[in-house]
Amino acid sequence: MTVRGVCLAVVAGVGAAMLAAAPVSAAPAAAPAAAPAAGIKWAECPPDLGAPRGTGCANLDVPLDYAKASGKQISLTLAAAGVLDAPNVLVVNPGGPGESGIGTAQLVWSSLPPELSGQYLVVSFDPRGVGASSPVNCGDTSGIFPRPLPPYRPSTAAQEEQRQGIAKKIADACAQHAGDLLPHITTQNAARDMDRIRLALGKDKLDYLGYSYGTKLGATYATMFPATSGRIVLDSVVDPTLTGYQAGFQQDPALQRRASQFFAWAGANDAKYHLGTTGDAVGSIWNTTRDALAAHPAEDKVGSAELDDMLASTMYVDASWPTLAAAVSQYRAGDPGGLVSAAGDLALDPVNGAQLAYNCADDKWPADWRTWHADTARADRKAPLFAWQNSWYSAPCAFWKAPTAPPIKIGSGKAPSVLLVQAKDDPATPVEGALHMQQAMRGSRLVLSAGGNHGQFLFDQNACVDKPVVDYLLTGRLPAADVKCAASPPPTPASSPRPSL
Repeated sequence: MTVRGVCLAVVAGVGAAMLAAAPVSAAPAAAPAAAPAAGIKWAECPPDLGAPRGTGCANLDVPLDYAKASGKQISLTLAAAGVLDAPNVLVVNPGGPGESGIGTAQLVWSSLPPELSGQYLVVSFDPRGVGASSPVNCGDTSGIFPRPLPPYRPSTAAQEEQRQGIAKKIADACAQHAGDLLPHITTQNAARDMDRIRLALGKDKLDYLGYSYGTKLGATYATMFPATSGRIVLDSVVDPTLTGYQAGFQQDPALQRRASQFFAWAGANDAKYHLGTTGDAVGSIWNTTRDALAAHPAEDKVGSAELDDMLASTMYVDASWPTLAAAVSQYRAGDPGGLVSAAGDLALDPVNGAQLAYNCADDKWPADWRTWHADTARADRKAPLFAWQNSWYSAPCAFWKAPTAPPIKIGSGKAPSVLLVQAKDDPATPVEGALHMQQAMRGSRLVLSAGGNHGQFLFDQNACVDKPVVDYLLTGRLPAADVKCAASPPPTPASSPRPSL
């Protein structure tokens, strides 16, 4: 997710919630040749998709407008990994919204324990409007952004007006280039697409694993299609009681708390990074560095906004903390090269058209900028590192040109119980969301880690978290009670990044 993207995908994590390219399995399955029950024909993935070895691809046509189901069709691109004739199929979504799922099938399947990998063909897909599935095109927006970017927190009315102008230009560009696609890029339509995928796979029930925004998609499916919902796992849970606008302000203090944990970690490793021996000291040096970059961007490329982007992106997974701490340390020692390089690796996508399309159309957003200003200024008092940044990433929604989807109450009707997985200090999808989802989806169980990494199952290397999920996917039985787990160990200065959501 980005900030506010709930993968936010910049933060997709704020690169948001994203699954990285999959590692090759020790014994990768051959690309699937045919679906278990007809309707989907698997073949080798086209080279331009960059699918990992052992992945099969297929296309499925679905209605652009489900109110006119026999009308115009759009194409979804699906990916599969695992044993073709496995008895079960697990559909997965990596989050975003707006993140491609083409690499997700192989990443998830190759990460499953043997008792599961032999039981499941794992199927992922690019949701409508994303990647290889009739993507939302906002055109070339590079000219909209000055480099380096103006600071996120405006110090003058002119700076705030400049940022508003950028947001409006983005919304206009998406409306101009995406045409009649925009009104139909909604989570409810993506859930309807998933039921078409289920039918094409020949399955009576949909077994599903969703991360970050994928939890919203999965909960929407379970609410709309309770009779065909099977084993549903929602990891890093979006709050079902909040609109997208409200969720951003829930995120701000959670991001700030996670940054404090990062600063404390850097302080504990002062011998390596020389950024201060306490969290407060590191925070003070961080703000000094931020001010210096605002006045004199590193190599005329990395200013305060770029540093803010790197910090937000790094908050999703602590394995990336050493990269950022080392880059800032080198910059303060007189070498800006590491910071410029890290800015490229940890940058946030300034325009993710698909993410905006889902976020802006799923809920109603304030159109009066005075509301945004007042709410963001209030949030800034508690989350000064993130509040304005977060608002600016979603600001095009104030000027969006597509109608809002009809509201749906998650958990209404005969929605089934599901398994929820959450980290207590997750900054992108705060823990309140999981607690509210458990209330909405009655009878659901929660696996709660004391850690803070976004995306727990399979990717945080926490056996306490993984076991109840594996047991549920094997048996269909939820744990008898909620499960609480200790956090995974913090990274060491020499850590290498893990695959991230």
